[in-house]
Amino acid sequence: MLDDSAIAALRDDLLAADYTLDGVSARLGDAALAGLGRNSTMAATRALGDADDPQADLIRLWLLQRPVPAARLQTLKSLPALRAAALVTGTEELRATVEFKPHGSDVRHGWICSDQTPLDGHPGAPRTDFVLGASPASTTLTQLVSPGHHGRVLDLGTGCGIQALHLDADEVVATDLNPRALDLARISLGLSGVAADLRLGSLYEPVAGERFDLIVTNPPYVISPPTDERLVYREGGFAGDGLMQEVVSGASAHLTEGGRLVVLGNWAVTERPWDDRLADWIPADCDALVLERERLDPYEYIELWLADAGLAGADAYLTRYAEWLDYFAAHDIRSVGLGWLALSRSGRERPERRFESWPHAVHQPVGAAMGDFFDAIEPSRFPDDRFLATRWHTPPGLVQETIGEPGAADPQHLVLRQQYGLGRAVEAGTAVAAIVGACDGELPLGVLVGAVASLLDVDPEALLADVFSPLRTLVADGYLMSGPPTTSRV
Repeated sequence: MLDDSAIAALRDDLLAADYTLDGVSARLGDAALAGLGRNSTMAATRALGDADDPQADLIRLWLLQRPVPAARLQTLKSLPALRAAALVTGTEELRATVEFKPHGSDVRHGWICSDQTPLDGHPGAPRTDFVLGASPASTTLTQLVSPGHHGRVLDLGTGCGIQALHLDADEVVATDLNPRALDLARISLGLSGVAADLRLGSLYEPVAGERFDLIVTNPPYVISPPTDERLVYREGGFAGDGLMQEVVSGASAHLTEGGRLVVLGNWAVTERPWDDRLADWIPADCDALVLERERLDPYEYIELWLADAGLAGADAYLTRYAEWLDYFAAHDIRSVGLGWLALSRSGRERPERRFESWPHAVHQPVGAAMGDFFDAIEPSRFPDDRFLATRWHTPPGLVQETIGEPGAADPQHLVLRQQYGLGRAVEAGTAVAAIVGACDGELPLGVLVGAVASLLDVDPEALLADVFSPLRTLVADGYLMSGPPTTSRV
């Protein structure tokens, strides 16, 4: 692959041609970018027309997988190294064998190097060591991580290196069991100016005895029958959802005190309730938030991953389908849950464990909300006197909705709705809604309860008894926060 000097030369070539996220986006336009998001090149091809400038040629070479006359690429300082590494091939016309895609985040802009995405309806069977580029799953994972600066971070199963591009951290260790993934991740990170310690190995083996403030992973979680031709980027070689279990159950030994694990993956749904099964995975010293975002029956799930493997229409399609169904039946897999799992190594005697089916629309990025869940555990459990003495405030984006018959004097329902994070909503009574509405960080909660009791002409002690538990729940769920009020969720 490319050495450091070749990566630096390639970066210079990409910048010189304005082959950047902003430059390519402006050149192609929204319709072409949306088309590439659907793996269609037609709109981008039309947008370029007959242009033969360096930017147009690099878009054709790296994004559209089209041949480019070799004579037009001779000015690239990195061309000899790209040829030597077989990242471009050909004589009169040059073709790319990998994909260099401009990529950006709030932390930095750069490029992702990966194997080529099948385009324009050509599925193709990926090589067993295929390295996936930016995918819906990997992009979603970047949005699950709390914003801000992190200390020591483990990118477990780095693939093309996309997670590291989104991290603001003191140190990043990136691992993968696929040597090709580490080769391409090294290029991605080098092009993007990210320093990372790349290590080869499975799961936590490359970091034995080490601890991290954050572990992020989108592991090869696909539940599939064993085969000699497994795709390393999606299949871990474990029985059932055993790989996910290993990732979760082994996390505590590699987290610092207060350190967090964020996972995107899936799990088997058997006769036993799914939350009971996953509760057994959670380390004893960790709080947990597990959100099942989607559930697929065996047929939906298998068809999804057969198509991903390029087997749609292949002679082996029905045979593989039947084998997969038999494998699910043998392991009592009745459906598959897909979702998000986060841990925090709190060391509490009574850890918080939340398992929810949450197929509802969310407000991405939800990383702040995931982090807020763990930060709210202690305040939601304050002793009564401290809870009442706290000056709570509502986060930006919390709104109150009233629902009732047209012309009615009073609403039938008062709903508090989060226009941020998970988008939770709760029906609040008049008293609770009034108390929440008065929470602006200025007065202690006890004073506000007394004031609302006076307005409603009810006994303060009776009102407090009615609202205490609902208010604790509102703190736990992110409707009320302690500390200085903020104006932004980012």
